Amino acid sequence: MKKLALASGILLHLHCYKAQDTIQSRNLQKDLALIQPDISVQDKTPFLKKEWVRKSVAPAILFTAAAATWGEKENIREVRNRYLPSFKAKYDDYLQYAPAAAVYGLKLSGVKGRNNLGRATLSYVTSLAIMGILVNSIKYTAKVERPDGSKNNSFPSGHSAMAFTNASFLHKEYGMVNPAYSIAGYGSAALTGLGRNLNNRHWIPDVLAGAGIGILSTELGYFFIDKIYKNKGDNLGLLSKIQGNENPSFIALKMGAALGTTDFLKEIGLDNKKQVGFEGGLEGAYFFSKNWGIGGDFSFSSFPVKPLKVPLEDGESFGNYSIITQSMGFLGAGLGPYFSHEFSDKWLLTLKATAGYSATASGKVFVKSDNVEAPNHELPIARYKPKPAFRWNTGAALTYKFNPELGLTLYSDYNQIKSSIRYHFSDSLEDNDELNNELNNLITKEKINYFTFGLRLTAYF
Repeated sequence: MKKLALASGILLHLHCYKAQDTIQSRNLQKDLALIQPDISVQDKTPFLKKEWVRKSVAPAILFTAAAATWGEKENIREVRNRYLPSFKAKYDDYLQYAPAAAVYGLKLSGVKGRNNLGRATLSYVTSLAIMGILVNSIKYTAKVERPDGSKNNSFPSGHSAMAFTNASFLHKEYGMVNPAYSIAGYGSAALTGLGRNLNNRHWIPDVLAGAGIGILSTELGYFFIDKIYKNKGDNLGLLSKIQGNENPSFIALKMGAALGTTDFLKEIGLDNKKQVGFEGGLEGAYFFSKNWGIGGDFSFSSFPVKPLKVPLEDGESFGNYSIITQSMGFLGAGLGPYFSHEFSDKWLLTLKATAGYSATASGKVFVKSDNVEAPNHELPIARYKPKPAFRWNTGAALTYKFNPELGLTLYSDYNQIKSSIRYHFSDSLEDNDELNNELNNLITKEKINYFTFGLRLTAYF
């Protein structure tokens, strides 16, 4: 009877509220809960907001990138061999451990993190165990040869997996205290992965997959230990009072395609087609308000130059030949204003205009023919050396934020460089003043304009 009377009263109230538009309607779910207190009615969590979905976003992106670059791994290595063939620096053997060392240094110094020392260590050891099982089981099943040919255990990169496990450990423990800890951790992990590629020890897909495994292993390690302790952390009550920066300051890793809108070597006649290449780099900005900030980028773009096929018409038996020019690489950096506009808590538009510096790599020009008696049937005929030049860049980016700290960004930039390129055809021509001045001191001014478009993994702080 009591429930019947209560239900009647609720229905009467609802009828009255419907008749009076100026009175706010009641929450029907709460009213139903009053009728039957032991039955709870909960809102359904959207798929993209589910905790397991949010935690799997970064590993999924990295695994997808590893799969997408698998067919291009040898072409990407050629860029390394083209610009840094003798690179050898063993910093990656040590830098991979830096984020974990930072965690224990902070804890021993008395800086409060998510968990106390014992529980943090238990979560870390569990993460390492999961990472080790995943990496080694895949390594000795896939048996991919390393780029230097030393062993058949290249995929995935163990160094990268260790580095990103440690970076995620630092993020879990101290990312809530200050996002700078997370940025430093993942930055050192990215440099470790880059080192594995530059040292010719791993292919790019190895590094990307290793990074995904590292992040995933830490998420799983914390998941299991949190279940044992039945909470998310020892010190969350203390850390919950810390307020983050609500402005859209960010740092991002970016990779994409590059499309030339001009013929890069038009004036010298070595290029008669617009080139397609790729871009990779870092970008970041600090925002002083919700809309305005200052930022910059550091990026590398590479464009292969397509060979020119030229018939020889002087009656010689030399036959048809091709002129081959080594790829053009641009290392650029710029600084300028950034504008941001939030459409919602999930969608963010960013505009920028930067100015800065671009250095272009030197290269060689070859004649190739089956009748050339030389390695690869290629005869070097010239060297080119561009001068450093001014670069301006403008672009737009649209970000979907999976959570307040992480987003996936679709970006498009336009770059313009006016480059002066000097050509040196032959040392033997230096004794001939006329030919030396005409050929070895030849300088052309080229317009180098290109679009880049791709994806950024964006971390907000």
